[in-house]
Amino acid sequence: MRAVKMYTTQVCPYCVRAKSLLKQRGVDEIEEIRVDLDPSQRDTMIQITGRRTVPQIFIGDTHVGGCDDLIALDQRGALQSLLQG
Repeated sequence: MRAVKMYTTQVCPYCVRAKSLLKQRGVDEIEEIRVDLDPSQRDTMIQITGRRTVPQIFIGDTHVGGCDDLIALDQRGALQSLLQG
């Protein structure tokens, strides 16, 4: 299983939904980077992704995008293969 990293905030319902979907697909560990606790991490996230919203999800070196992007990837049947590497 490839490493999953996610930029999040505590009160983001999309973050909760994305984490839930990943756990349903067998992801045990998510490296969570809380941009609400460390604002400099939001700047880093924006530089890397070009996006301001959370969550921003990475599987391995691949930037998946946000929650809607993750759900779309799952619905296309591509999420599992990306997680497996």
